[in-house]
Amino acid sequence: MPVRRERPDPQHYIGSGKVAQLQAEVQAAEAGVVIFDVALSPAQQRNLERALGAWVLDRTALILEIFGQRAKSREGKLQVELAQLEHLSTRLVRGWTHLERQRGGLGKTGGPGEKQIELDRRMIASRVRLLRDRLKTLHRQRRTQRRARTRRDVYSVSLVGYTNAGKSTLFNALTRASSYAADQLFATLDTTSRRCFVAGDLEVVLSDTVGFIRGLPHQLVEAFKSTLEESVEADLLLHVVDAAAPNFDAQMAEVQRVLQEIGADRVPQLTVYNKIDAIERAPTVERDPYGRILAVSVSAMTGAGLDLLRAAMAECVRTSRAGASLPDFESAAASSA
Repeated sequence: MPVRRERPDPQHYIGSGKVAQLQAEVQAAEAGVVIFDVALSPAQQRNLERALGAWVLDRTALILEIFGQRAKSREGKLQVELAQLEHLSTRLVRGWTHLERQRGGLGKTGGPGEKQIELDRRMIASRVRLLRDRLKTLHRQRRTQRRARTRRDVYSVSLVGYTNAGKSTLFNALTRASSYAADQLFATLDTTSRRCFVAGDLEVVLSDTVGFIRGLPHQLVEAFKSTLEESVEADLLLHVVDAAAPNFDAQMAEVQRVLQEIGADRVPQLTVYNKIDAIERAPTVERDPYGRILAVSVSAMTGAGLDLLRAAMAECVRTSRAGASLPDFESAAASSA
């Protein structure tokens, strides 16, 4: 239901008239969940649930739910649970129904007259500390693996891009791996790394990372920081773009915003325009006036242009090892303009 307002209503985000209209639609459809494509404050979510008589999910909660379904590895599950708990801690309203409203006396789980919300906060804070400690351990292991690759002088390449841009399909095509790939949001949450031969005996380590999206919740950026560091520490980023998307330029800008937030915006980038089979575009290589590679157009699904992409990566490796610099995103955009 589209809503147009000059500014959000502080009580319900939408006006009272729209609340009444939405309430009638919820009752008519017997809906149990109402989803808002915006971030709601805890008070707004609580007021809407009371008015609508249904469970209300805002954009942040919906993304967290999707992440919770997609996480497969131990680290991914820990990261998602941490983000969910940090989100829940801001809106505790009988979120844990297994506790009584008050416990008094000498009970082990609470002091005299301690309310449920106080117990909830303490239980969540304790679980958050435990999750952070476990993630720190996994983070140290990941850093050890990266240092080992650095000592072996292995060139590291990370796939980044908007969700559903085809990163996992491209990863499988380049490495002959069998990572899960599907036409859905956040099909991949867990970073996967494989060797990839780009020219003769020249190889790189290619890493598939989580996809980005507009309005990516800050809790997820924080929770996935150790995973996203694969992009920060990479020698080259392959920015995979869905060339068939009508708003791919806005998606590219959102990816750059997240990369800047995690400190990966200065890592050399090579843009990969994927899904050219959907728009009947031929595989091409774009260069700046100095001959440096800016972008490659490919189709990960059909394999068209993958030979050009491997050659481009090999050129990037040789350029880097020769001491020459690759264009960053800003200078590349200025050159192409």
